[in-house]
Amino acid sequence: MKYFITVFLFIVFGSLSIMAQGIDFSAQEWGEVLEQAKAEDKIIFVDAYTEWCGPCKKMSKQVFTSKKLGKYYNDNFINVKVDMEKGHGPQLGKNYNVFVYPTLLFVDGFGSLVHRVAGYQDVEQLLAEGKQATDPMNSLAAMDSKYNAGEREEAFLKKYLKAKSMAMDGTHLPIAKEYLKTQEDWSEPDNISLIFNMTEDTDSEMFEYLTANKAKFIEQYGTNEVEGKIQGIIFSKIGDESADLSMEEVGALFQKAYPSRAAKMTSAYRMTYTRERGDRVGYGKAAVDHFKKYPSQDPDELNDAAWTMYQVIEDKKLLKGATKLAKQSIKLDNGYYNTDTLAALYSKMGKTGKAIKVAQKAIAIAKENNEDYSTTEELIQKLKAGEI
Repeated sequence: MKYFITVFLFIVFGSLSIMAQGIDFSAQEWGEVLEQAKAEDKIIFVDAYTEWCGPCKKMSKQVFTSKKLGKYYNDNFINVKVDMEKGHGPQLGKNYNVFVYPTLLFVDGFGSLVHRVAGYQDVEQLLAEGKQATDPMNSLAAMDSKYNAGEREEAFLKKYLKAKSMAMDGTHLPIAKEYLKTQEDWSEPDNISLIFNMTEDTDSEMFEYLTANKAKFIEQYGTNEVEGKIQGIIFSKIGDESADLSMEEVGALFQKAYPSRAAKMTSAYRMTYTRERGDRVGYGKAAVDHFKKYPSQDPDELNDAAWTMYQVIEDKKLLKGATKLAKQSIKLDNGYYNTDTLAALYSKMGKTGKAIKVAQKAIAIAKENNEDYSTTEELIQKLKAGEI
């Protein structure tokens, strides 16, 4: 009987041991993990994740369960998973500048960052990162020390830049600038790729090169990719409230990136610029001026501008300009909404007879197309009652 129990326990626990593949994550509190790391002179591997992160879930199911990966990580690290939105997760995120998920941190027992990488990593990639983290000469912390000590050799900077980019902590751009200083020819394919992928701001030498040598980038990435990249950078800058760009500065950006279209783009943006700043008269003037210089063949665009002017403009001269936009919209596409806009504009200008006549046309169009025209009926009632 004793023999049977012994065999039974061996089978059960032996089977569990075989099944226990993958990384073994500790359930200890962060302070306890730090103490253990000090005592055992080990590095802590932190899976900084969120519950809603798809790549995080994929790594948990397909990567952390690897027997080979588990063997290396269980032998060399104390492994913990931290939900960055619960418990001490938010504070940990602040301490280590985590804003991408998953971020995989390697920290020593004193809480100092040794290495990091962000984004989905497969088994071989994560194994390589673990080996780099335990290499005192090639971990990210080691490379930081070399760089801060003045190391600027080309091969080192290239390797360091790759590691910094993969860390996704927002500190890679100065390294990119330093690396490009070592390059005599920025037009080489590798450098074109680096500049294209690293350029994030208009206030940089890389952006200057990108816009001045657009054709070289188009050869490598295609027109749509390059135009999209430049446009994204510009509108990110324009949309940054802390930048508080003037119209002159916006115009200069458009001129730099799109010299043949800069005037039209600046004119169009002036409408947004004045509207967002509550400059109603400025918006009205900008809209009238823009569509006078650059006639639109888009009835919806014209109607949107006319309706916005109806909502925010009181000046009758500018409202007259808005009626021209509404009429141009109707000419392109005689629909209910733009006809209703024209009726509303006439009502605001005090032209009651014209407003009622056009409103009745709008209702007739709506009936033909089975559209809701209740607001137009209300407008007619108010006009007839002298309420407008």
